[in-house]
Amino acid sequence: MRVVVQKFGGALLATSIGRVQVADLIAATRHDGTAVVAVVSAIGREGDPYATDTLVRLMHDIGSQVDPRTLDLLLSTGEMISTALVAHTLVRAGCPAIALTGAQAGIITTDEFNDARILRIDATRARSHMEQGRVPVIAGFQGITPDGEITTLGRGGSDTTAVALGAALGADVVEIYKDVEGIMTADPKLVPAARPIERITYDEVSQMAALGARVLHPRAADIGREHNVRLVIKLMGSPNGGTVIVKGQELDVPIVDDRPVVALAHLPDVRQLKVARRPGEDLARAQGALAVLAEHRISIDLITLMPEVLAFTVKEEAVKEAANLLSKLGYQVQISEACAKVSIIGAGMRGRPGVMARVVKALHGAGVEILQTADSHTTISCLVARAQMQRALAALHDEFQLSVEVASQRETEG
Repeated sequence: MRVVVQKFGGALLATSIGRVQVADLIAATRHDGTAVVAVVSAIGREGDPYATDTLVRLMHDIGSQVDPRTLDLLLSTGEMISTALVAHTLVRAGCPAIALTGAQAGIITTDEFNDARILRIDATRARSHMEQGRVPVIAGFQGITPDGEITTLGRGGSDTTAVALGAALGADVVEIYKDVEGIMTADPKLVPAARPIERITYDEVSQMAALGARVLHPRAADIGREHNVRLVIKLMGSPNGGTVIVKGQELDVPIVDDRPVVALAHLPDVRQLKVARRPGEDLARAQGALAVLAEHRISIDLITLMPEVLAFTVKEEAVKEAANLLSKLGYQVQISEACAKVSIIGAGMRGRPGVMARVVKALHGAGVEILQTADSHTTISCLVARAQMQRALAALHDEFQLSVEVASQRETEG
């Protein structure tokens, strides 16, 4: 039995017309004998009655201190509503279907409320329904602990649900339907020349997600890579085939036309903190300062340790707390103006000389000042003033010719 997992984002489910279109696609896929599992997100976006952000605001309107367990109980209802509506739409269209919560679908998670991880999936129930000719419509973004507590998987968690179910069911493919053509070379709202990427590796997608691109939940990428899930991200109703994501060894990544970069990512809301080090201060004290931030769950990035200064970045919302903690340790803290982190990503830059030089040339030519940098085998990130972020992205997109069809480099089928 050929199995396809199809995941639908909340924007596609926001209207009855949209839900009928989703049902039609599921029925058409099932028509050729394929068994389909549908995974759904909460309906709509912020402002819509049942969207996740709306539910969060509903709880926070009562008070800012919200018990994580109670919040998960509320947030899980968004996907349950979608699940019931889509299942009923399918049945009314003559397609047998059954609505299942994450718990009913056997998704067992850790007890980290609001950000749980999937431990295992008992797919027995879903498989039984498929064998009886039904479409299991499963609530994404949620699961249940071994002790019976309802949990949610964090932002983008429905993607994780779909990929994990694909792995558990041995699906031939997992299709994630969004309101964009696929994974783009950059955010098209900031870089109008951005275009869809035809094929990309899980490693590249993981880097994009970690560096700010809202393409796929990092845990979804990790599960897909580990279990070799064939994953496609596509636009509903588009003739474009979308973006195929596969493991690196299945996909040739040659350097063609001097283009080692696949895509750009950005994080818009960061600040740089500079901490003056005392003369002769040993490394252990500086490490201790960073450890204090870690104890308070403040994530830091772009760390540069020099004899006179320790520089790093934190997210905008953590600036005040981080500065107060460091001041209590006796440090003088200098806080930058609003910054952004812009990054280039591409497996093709591994071992490739001159990529950083091209980054510096492009940004300098655009009048963008580089405040700090970091790099790995497959990424280069630069800290810039937030006011210069869009200019920086446009310059890098142009320098690495990303407006030209990226997929032309990648002819090997995954």
